[in-house]
Amino acid sequence: MDILIIGGSGYLGRELVRQARAAGHRVAATYHRRPVAAAGVTWHPLDLRDRRAVAALSAEVVVNAAYRKAEWATTADGALHVAAAAAATGARLVHVSSDAVFSGAARSYPETSDPDPVTPYGAAKAAAETAVRGLTPSAVIARTSLIVGDGGSVHETRVHALATGASGGALFTDDVRCPVHVADLAAALLELAASPYAGVHHVAGPDAVSRHELGTLIARRDGLDPARLPAALRAGSPDPGPLDVRLDCTATRSRLRTRLRGAREFLRS
Repeated sequence: MDILIIGGSGYLGRELVRQARAAGHRVAATYHRRPVAAAGVTWHPLDLRDRRAVAALSAEVVVNAAYRKAEWATTADGALHVAAAAAATGARLVHVSSDAVFSGAARSYPETSDPDPVTPYGAAKAAAETAVRGLTPSAVIARTSLIVGDGGSVHETRVHALATGASGGALFTDDVRCPVHVADLAAALLELAASPYAGVHHVAGPDAVSRHELGTLIARRDGLDPARLPAALRAGSPDPGPLDVRLDCTATRSRLRTRLRGAREFLRS
């Protein structure tokens, strides 16, 4: 496949680039600040807010893994620009969305669930989904959860900082998600890109864990003392956001060869 990875310099983007190259695909990728050293990859600087710049890039398959939490213009408008470009060229689009589109009011969320965001970031991701659906009905919208790997993710970096006293804060015990390993997620996204499927897919791990439990699992794997991880409740805190958001991935798993491991498995010490 001829693949363009939007946000290729990010944590998920780098893994998508790596796996796509390993599979023998022709790969181009975009970056916002700096490219990544990756042999055989064509890098393009890109500001997703610039519709003309987005439209100037094309490929057989486009995977949009870019976002900026604090910026509607990148997360929402940028996704619209990518979808419009894909529609104009007939490209296969896989758009990476988030469980942030949900409020946590339901016990779990299957792929048929409508977004009900409670944060600006969740609203931007929900708006992006609407744009993608409207402009490219054949696209895959892949909602995922907390992305963790073998080091280097935002969540792992924060756990290390908390456990070593390098930063303050706490991990919430009432904030539950379904973390996914970055390698599993990237493999699933590339598999969906090569598939005939369209519409919303949920791509997350089967284990529902709190952010504090996730931190404990990371600390134990990395030889840190979990007892040093401060705990707190998100409910009533000044840090707003949904609490218990569990993605039901049953339908998506039935379509995938890729096995989505749970956090308790891939973080086993």
